[in-house]
Amino acid sequence: MGDNTTRIFERLGGEDDLRATVDAFYGSVLRDPVLQPLFGAGAAHHVDHLTAFLAEVFGGPARYTDELGGFPALLEAHRGLAITDEQRARFIELFDRAVTEHGPADADLRTTLHEYIVFGTEVAQVNSHAKGDDDLHPCQEVPRWP
Repeated sequence: MGDNTTRIFERLGGEDDLRATVDAFYGSVLRDPVLQPLFGAGAAHHVDHLTAFLAEVFGGPARYTDELGGFPALLEAHRGLAITDEQRARFIELFDRAVTEHGPADADLRTTLHEYIVFGTEVAQVNSHAKGDDDLHPCQEVPRWP
């Protein structure tokens, strides 16, 4: 696994470092008045699932697809949420803050994480409004981010 995406996962510090960033991010989400309504009191699996998803996106183990339901589970988790532009922007803002405070020091890696989260939240937002399969975002599998 010497391709570029694998190097991104490794350069991010692997799963443990990615989990620390995601954990800090979720803590901020659950305290945020704009995002908390989407997440409620939170769920024990949120940090693990987002960590596994991002690890896979950046070339790490395919645990999200192989063990946690893959993209169909992600689609189902967002179905009917009707994510607003304000909620999407806040999600990006809080994720960027967690990356800055708890993520990699490398500016290029922070930019890579930001670019993915912008894309990923677009997919989530579109799918959260879908009334049927024709309304879904064209991305319907865990992307492999270059």
